[in-house]
Amino acid sequence: MTAHKRNPTGNRRRKRSERSVKSQLTGGLAALAAFAAVGGAVVAWLPSDAGRTSVALPPVESPAAQRTTGSTEPGPEPEADSDPDSDSDSDSDSDSDSDSDSEESSASPGPSTTPLPQSGPGTFVTAPGGSGRVGKGTPLRYRVEVEKGITISPEDVAEQVERTLADPRGWTADGHSAFQRVSSGPTDFRIRLATPATVDKFCAEGGLDTGGKVNCSVNHNVMVNLRRWVLATEFYPKDVVGYRSLIINHEVGHFLGHGHVTCPGKGQPAPAMMQQIKGLLGCVPNVWPYDSDGRLLTGPSVP
Repeated sequence: MTAHKRNPTGNRRRKRSERSVKSQLTGGLAALAAFAAVGGAVVAWLPSDAGRTSVALPPVESPAAQRTTGSTEPGPEPEADSDPDSDSDSDSDSDSDSDSDSEESSASPGPSTTPLPQSGPGTFVTAPGGSGRVGKGTPLRYRVEVEKGITISPEDVAEQVERTLADPRGWTADGHSAFQRVSSGPTDFRIRLATPATVDKFCAEGGLDTGGKVNCSVNHNVMVNLRRWVLATEFYPKDVVGYRSLIINHEVGHFLGHGHVTCPGKGQPAPAMMQQIKGLLGCVPNVWPYDSDGRLLTGPSVP
């Protein structure tokens, strides 16, 4: 029997090959172990991502984990009521008026992050305390109220109303109107901040259709629509606080017996008794009944 000769070179090659395979297997197992240790995150780099930053893909859950893990992502949040709508709102006349002239834009933080309530209980919280008399003559006593459920401080609303009625460009400039805020006892009128549906209800008692969008003065109630108080209008996008004063001046003006007027001429101040929500008609924004010299800012009468 002839014995076969060993081939030393071939044996060395086989050993090196075996060592290489073992090394690759060991390296692969180590990589898998490292992959598991970091939670299975991987970096995806696609041909279309040239020039972009690499994106880490989330680990893939096992079917068991997917079955037992509930979704924790919140659903889409409701959209805020943000459009200070440029409504062609009808602003009725007489002692009840559906108007949206108010004052506040710049002080507003912008569109509300929480949707404005469209309706409420129709019951109110009275702002505490009171004010001194402003103006000449016997003061008209008024109360400031905010509908329950509205997250606006009655004290803050009362402060805005007091400032408006005490301003020398307000109705006290007529020489005979005077006002005093009270929180109890008899009143001549009430100023109420309310949801659109509640404003509609009270204004309808005076035959007015406020359409969920505007204000009115009816039956000794100055009804201020929450939408207008918070959002103002497109003509006062940066002066919401000023627009709130326009609401007060316009509606209290109706209570005092003043009717609607229109723009007296291009470039002139828009009268407080103008339905400015419908457009300025060439006038410039203005929230006060009188100018700083005590002159009444008015224009031609309109229905």
